[in-house]
Amino acid sequence: MRYEDLIFKIPIESATYKEDSDFVIKQITDILDERKAAGDDKIIVNTSLSSGLPLENINKIAGPMIEAWAGEVFAGIRDNFDNKYNLINVEAQERLGMADIILQFKRSGRVLTGNVDVKATADDIPNSGKRPNITSFARIRTAYVTDPDFLFIILSIKHQVYSERNRTTGLIDGIMKIVDYHAYDLKFISDSDINYNPALGTGQIQVKDIHYVTYQYRTTWEMCQLLDQKYIHSARRTVEDFYREARRNKWIKN
Repeated sequence: MRYEDLIFKIPIESATYKEDSDFVIKQITDILDERKAAGDDKIIVNTSLSSGLPLENINKIAGPMIEAWAGEVFAGIRDNFDNKYNLINVEAQERLGMADIILQFKRSGRVLTGNVDVKATADDIPNSGKRPNITSFARIRTAYVTDPDFLFIILSIKHQVYSERNRTTGLIDGIMKIVDYHAYDLKFISDSDINYNPALGTGQIQVKDIHYVTYQYRTTWEMCQLLDQKYIHSARRTVEDFYREARRNKWIKN
């Protein structure tokens, strides 16, 4: 069996996809810029610990808290019906969902949906979250076939953590400060920046270094082919394995 012998369902995205993707990413970063300028760039954790939070283990709780902070920031914009970002809907997703937050924007009379995966990394811990798992191979491959305009955005948020004594309680507060952020459309991340990890189910799509990402514009079908090749050429996978996944998930006609 050869990959070339399979008859694929070929997804064709809208002619405006790139402009729509650029628009959604700009809105996301502009919203975060606004909150940072307003000083809403900290998460303060009050505890009854006189010595504060154990900073060496803070990454274990930082991810969900950064994700919750981002969700609240976007929800606050949405609640202003006349917001300048045209953000009309924000939905937090289940913990094991493909995305963490779904954002919907209006653009030129259309509604654009961004599926946002929030990744938190510690600025003061070397290699923290440098190579995150993004999503499963089968899940993202199926999403692109089901909806050729599926917009999957990785929102990388870098934070620093420090402790400060609360003047009111006399106890130590843990403070997570947002120091940087970048948003990327997974479909446009360059070949060399995408990695396939065969562990866990059908395998995980990874970004090799989330702090240094380059873009490479491609169509949805080209993205599907790239994912396929990453899968097939991994040490633990074969074309026969791919064929079983393709039949199960209805990526092919034969």
